[in-house]
Amino acid sequence: MVEISIQTPIYKLMRKTNFQTQQLNLSDFQDKSLLILDDDDPLRGRLSRAMEKKGFIVKEAKTVSEGLQVVKKTPPNFAVIDLRLEDGNGLDVVKELSKNRPDCRTVMLTGYGNLPTAVAAVKAGAIDYIAKPVDADDVESALLASPESKAKPPENPMSADRVKWEHIHRVFELCNRNVSETARRLKMHRRTLQRILSKRSPR
Repeated sequence: MVEISIQTPIYKLMRKTNFQTQQLNLSDFQDKSLLILDDDDPLRGRLSRAMEKKGFIVKEAKTVSEGLQVVKKTPPNFAVIDLRLEDGNGLDVVKELSKNRPDCRTVMLTGYGNLPTAVAAVKAGAIDYIAKPVDADDVESALLASPESKAKPPENPMSADRVKWEHIHRVFELCNRNVSETARRLKMHRRTLQRILSKRSPR
Protein backbone atom coordinates (compact mmCIF):
# COMPACT_ATOMS: atom_id res chain seq x y z
CA MET A 1 0.00 0.00 0.00
CA VAL A 2 1.43 3.40 -1.00
CA GLU A 3 1.70 5.85 1.89
CA ILE A 4 1.31 9.51 0.93
CA SER A 5 2.62 11.98 3.47
CA ILE A 6 5.20 14.69 4.00
CA GLN A 7 6.92 12.30 6.37
CA THR A 8 5.99 9.13 8.23
CA PRO A 9 2.60 10.14 9.62
CA ILE A 10 1.44 9.77 13.18
CA TYR A 11 -1.89 11.21 12.14
CA LYS A 12 -4.17 8.33 11.08
CA LEU A 13 -7.10 8.75 8.73
CA MET A 14 -10.07 10.29 10.54
CA ARG A 15 -12.30 8.65 7.98
CA LYS A 16 -11.02 5.85 5.84
CA THR A 17 -13.07 4.82 2.82
CA ASN A 18 -13.74 1.12 2.57
CA PHE A 19 -15.45 0.11 -0.64
CA GLN A 20 -15.31 -3.67 -0.47
CA THR A 21 -18.19 -4.23 -2.90
CA GLN A 22 -19.50 -2.80 -6.18
CA GLN A 23 -16.13 -1.38 -7.13
CA LEU A 24 -15.68 -0.07 -10.68
CA ASN A 25 -12.49 -0.51 -12.71
CA LEU A 26 -10.55 2.29 -14.34
CA SER A 27 -10.82 0.35 -17.60
CA ASP A 28 -14.58 1.01 -17.43
CA PHE A 29 -13.84 4.68 -18.16
CA GLN A 30 -12.71 5.91 -21.57
CA ASP A 31 -11.55 9.22 -20.10
CA LYS A 32 -8.93 8.59 -17.41
CA SER A 33 -7.98 12.25 -16.84
CA LEU A 34 -7.38 13.16 -13.18
CA LEU A 35 -6.83 16.57 -11.64
CA ILE A 36 -4.86 16.60 -8.37
CA LEU A 37 -5.13 19.98 -6.66
CA ASP A 38 -3.03 20.41 -3.53
CA ASP A 39 -0.54 23.07 -2.46
CA ASP A 40 1.61 20.53 -0.58
CA ASP A 41 4.28 19.87 -3.23
CA PRO A 42 5.72 16.61 -1.82
CA LEU A 43 2.28 15.10 -1.18
CA ARG A 44 0.94 16.17 -4.57
CA GLY A 45 3.99 14.80 -6.38
CA ARG A 46 3.88 11.43 -4.62
CA LEU A 47 0.14 11.04 -5.09
CA SER A 48 0.45 11.99 -8.77
CA ARG A 49 3.13 9.38 -9.40
CA ALA A 50 1.15 6.72 -7.54
CA MET A 51 -2.05 7.47 -9.48
CA GLU A 52 -0.19 7.47 -12.82
CA LYS A 53 1.07 3.98 -12.01
CA LYS A 54 -2.55 2.97 -11.48
CA GLY A 55 -3.41 4.15 -15.01
CA PHE A 56 -4.77 7.66 -14.49
CA ILE A 57 -3.67 10.54 -16.74
CA VAL A 58 -2.73 13.12 -14.14
CA LYS A 59 -2.65 16.90 -14.33
CA GLU A 60 -1.39 18.76 -11.25
CA ALA A 61 -2.38 22.15 -9.84
CA LYS A 62 -1.38 23.83 -6.58
CA THR A 63 -3.70 26.85 -6.34
CA VAL A 64 -7.40 27.57 -6.70
CA SER A 65 -6.67 29.76 -9.72
CA GLU A 66 -4.68 27.00 -11.43
CA GLY A 67 -7.39 24.48 -10.63
CA LEU A 68 -10.12 26.72 -12.06
CA GLN A 69 -8.07 27.23 -15.20
CA VAL A 70 -7.78 23.47 -15.75
CA VAL A 71 -11.48 22.93 -15.04
CA LYS A 72 -12.55 25.62 -17.51
CA LYS A 73 -10.21 24.54 -20.33
CA THR A 74 -10.13 20.75 -20.01
CA PRO A 75 -12.47 19.56 -17.23
CA PRO A 76 -11.23 16.17 -15.98
CA ASN A 77 -13.21 12.99 -15.48
CA PHE A 78 -11.72 12.54 -11.99
CA ALA A 79 -10.49 15.04 -9.41
CA VAL A 80 -8.76 14.99 -6.03
CA ILE A 81 -9.03 18.41 -4.43
CA ASP A 82 -7.71 19.73 -1.14
CA LEU A 83 -10.16 21.95 0.69
CA ARG A 84 -7.73 24.42 2.21
CA LEU A 85 -5.32 26.01 -0.25
CA GLU A 86 -2.97 28.97 0.02
CA ASP A 87 -5.08 31.20 -2.22
CA GLY A 88 -8.55 30.08 -1.20
CA ASN A 89 -10.98 27.21 -0.80
CA GLY A 90 -11.03 24.11 -2.97
CA LEU A 91 -14.81 24.18 -2.73
CA ASP A 92 -14.77 26.88 -5.44
CA VAL A 93 -13.16 24.39 -7.81
CA VAL A 94 -15.73 21.72 -6.92
CA LYS A 95 -18.55 24.11 -7.77
CA GLU A 96 -16.92 25.02 -11.08
CA LEU A 97 -16.48 21.32 -11.87
CA SER A 98 -20.16 20.73 -11.18
CA LYS A 99 -21.00 23.35 -13.80
CA ASN A 100 -18.41 22.36 -16.44
CA ARG A 101 -18.49 18.59 -15.97
CA PRO A 102 -21.32 17.37 -13.74
CA ASP A 103 -20.25 13.73 -14.14
CA CYS A 104 -16.73 14.34 -12.77
CA ARG A 105 -15.94 12.00 -9.88
CA THR A 106 -14.42 14.28 -7.24
CA VAL A 107 -12.85 13.27 -3.93
CA MET A 108 -12.07 15.94 -1.35
CA LEU A 109 -9.01 15.94 0.90
CA THR A 110 -9.49 17.48 4.31
CA GLY A 111 -7.47 18.06 7.45
CA TYR A 112 -8.65 18.15 11.05
CA GLY A 113 -11.25 20.87 11.60
CA ASN A 114 -12.51 20.94 7.99
CA LEU A 115 -15.20 18.28 8.24
CA PRO A 116 -18.21 20.67 8.00
CA THR A 117 -16.71 22.10 4.80
CA ALA A 118 -16.06 18.58 3.52
CA VAL A 119 -19.73 17.76 3.99
CA ALA A 120 -20.59 20.95 2.08
CA ALA A 121 -18.27 19.82 -0.70
CA VAL A 122 -20.09 16.49 -0.98
CA LYS A 123 -23.35 18.39 -1.26
CA ALA A 124 -21.76 20.53 -4.01
CA GLY A 125 -20.90 17.49 -6.09
CA ALA A 126 -18.00 15.59 -4.54
CA ILE A 127 -18.58 11.84 -4.16
CA ASP A 128 -16.51 11.41 -1.01
CA TYR A 129 -13.90 12.95 1.26
CA ILE A 130 -10.78 11.53 2.89
CA ALA A 131 -8.78 12.95 5.79
CA LYS A 132 -5.11 13.70 5.23
CA PRO A 133 -2.56 12.19 5.08
CA VAL A 134 -3.96 10.14 2.22
CA ASP A 135 -3.21 6.71 0.88
CA ALA A 136 -3.27 6.26 -2.91
CA ASP A 137 -5.21 2.99 -2.63
CA ASP A 138 -7.95 4.71 -0.64
CA VAL A 139 -8.08 7.58 -3.15
CA GLU A 140 -8.42 5.09 -6.00
CA SER A 141 -11.17 3.19 -4.15
CA ALA A 142 -13.12 6.40 -3.53
CA LEU A 143 -12.75 7.59 -7.14
CA LEU A 144 -13.92 4.25 -8.52
CA ALA A 145 -16.68 3.51 -6.03
CA SER A 146 -19.93 2.41 -7.62
CA PRO A 147 -22.68 5.03 -7.19
CA GLU A 148 -24.82 2.31 -5.59
CA SER A 149 -22.29 1.52 -2.89
CA LYS A 150 -21.75 3.30 0.36
CA ALA A 151 -18.68 3.45 2.53
CA LYS A 152 -18.72 1.04 5.42
CA PRO A 153 -18.40 2.78 8.78
CA PRO A 154 -15.16 1.95 10.59
CA GLU A 155 -15.42 -0.70 13.29
CA ASN A 156 -13.31 1.27 15.77
CA PRO A 157 -13.23 4.94 14.74
CA MET A 158 -10.93 7.29 16.60
CA SER A 159 -12.55 9.40 19.28
CA ALA A 160 -12.75 13.15 18.73
CA ASP A 161 -10.17 13.66 21.49
CA ARG A 162 -7.77 11.23 19.79
CA VAL A 163 -8.22 12.93 16.41
CA LYS A 164 -7.40 16.29 18.00
CA TRP A 165 -4.38 14.84 19.82
CA GLU A 166 -3.06 13.23 16.62
CA HIS A 167 -3.51 16.47 14.68
CA ILE A 168 -1.65 18.53 17.28
CA HIS A 169 1.25 16.09 17.33
CA ARG A 170 1.44 16.01 13.54
CA VAL A 171 1.65 19.81 13.36
CA PHE A 172 4.25 19.69 16.15
CA GLU A 173 6.40 17.29 14.10
CA LEU A 174 5.99 19.38 10.95
CA CYS A 175 7.17 22.42 12.93
CA ASN A 176 10.33 20.49 13.83
CA ARG A 177 9.06 20.08 17.41
CA ASN A 178 9.12 23.84 17.98
CA VAL A 179 6.51 24.51 20.67
CA SER A 180 6.21 28.25 20.03
CA GLU A 181 5.75 27.86 16.29
CA THR A 182 3.26 25.02 16.77
CA ALA A 183 1.24 27.10 19.25
CA ARG A 184 1.21 30.02 16.82
CA ARG A 185 -0.01 27.91 13.90
CA LEU A 186 -2.66 26.17 15.99
CA LYS A 187 -3.68 29.46 17.62
CA MET A 188 -3.22 27.94 21.06
CA HIS A 189 -1.67 29.25 24.26
CA ARG A 190 1.87 27.89 24.61
CA ARG A 191 1.23 26.45 28.10
CA THR A 192 -1.95 24.73 26.94
CA LEU A 193 -0.02 23.13 24.10
CA GLN A 194 2.75 21.99 26.42
CA ARG A 195 0.20 20.29 28.70
CA ILE A 196 -1.30 18.43 25.74
CA LEU A 197 2.09 17.36 24.44
CA SER A 198 3.09 16.00 27.85
CA LYS A 199 0.03 13.74 28.09
CA ARG A 200 -0.39 10.27 26.69
CA SER A 201 -2.69 9.84 23.71
CA PRO A 202 -6.40 9.46 24.56
CA ARG A 203 -8.14 6.27 23.50
